[in-house]
Amino acid sequence: MIRIDQQSAFPAGNVLFAFALASEAAEAFQGYRHLITGIGKVNATYSLIKAIQDRRPSLIVNLGSAGSAHFRKEKVVCCTKFVQRDMDVRGLGYEQYETPLSGLPPVLEYGLAMEGLPESICGTGDNFEMAHSASVYNVVDMEAYALALVAMKENIPFLCLKYISDGADGNAAEDWTVQVHKAAVAFRAVLRLDKTGVRIQQ
Repeated sequence: MIRIDQQSAFPAGNVLFAFALASEAAEAFQGYRHLITGIGKVNATYSLIKAIQDRRPSLIVNLGSAGSAHFRKEKVVCCTKFVQRDMDVRGLGYEQYETPLSGLPPVLEYGLAMEGLPESICGTGDNFEMAHSASVYNVVDMEAYALALVAMKENIPFLCLKYISDGADGNAAEDWTVQVHKAAVAFRAVLRLDKTGVRIQQ
């Protein structure tokens, strides 16, 4: 059973764990239903929709690495809000990060908060950000917004946990290469994986 808080719990057998890369999952999620989407918003969207069509989960959990100039490296944070950071149609009069004609605000609020973890706002885009200066979001990745949007449209609860692998700065590429393999170990500790099921510490 996955317990989000005192009121919310989900059977582990009907949870879908979504990763961009196999290296982020490592060996920790063998025996659990997991999805490797590939990198970027298009791959994430397509892969998750196919997985939902195959078998609809009761909860989608996105686990992956992310950069941040706000949180320290090796920290696990819970993303509860999402921004499409490479969406910019201000030339036509829209707000920065707003998707034209979507009816959605620039900041998508669709993520469960997990007790014991700091909450964050994730900026998702199809580029590896190495000079983060935006104040609207404090974590950067390449898939979470797309996954959150699909989960929202399908009315499936969504939990997004990110392992901070780099500072989204000039050292980001080197730091990410070193840190990404540690993500699965960190998620194992947070989720308390064992052979009988997945439990989230209350």
